[in-house]
Amino acid sequence: MTTNPGAFKKGEKRPNQGKRGPGKVTQEFRETVQKLLDDNRDNMAAWLKSVADGDATKDTKPNPAKALELLSSLAEFAAPKLARTEHTGEGGGPVQTERTVRFVKSEQDGK
Repeated sequence: MTTNPGAFKKGEKRPNQGKRGPGKVTQEFRETVQKLLDDNRDNMAAWLKSVADGDATKDTKPNPAKALELLSSLAEFAAPKLARTEHTGEGGGPVQTERTVRFVKSEQDGK
């Protein structure tokens, strides 16, 4: 019987795996979109500029807000969304920090 070199070993975690790991289709989709974005980087910059500045030849008005919206939606595919984390202190109040500073007399100062 041959073993599968790509198989997981018990307890093995892979980068960006999460609890169950990304689904195969999800991972392939992300890679495909990333390749599409990489291959069309120059074109996308021109398209976004065309939306932001408008195009008189196509009778479209300038719409920088729409260009920003398009860029934002493309960014979701290129970079994962980060979860928000709120830090609260005891009882839901502000976080209390305490620092201790200790001054030590150096040998040069102690002459």
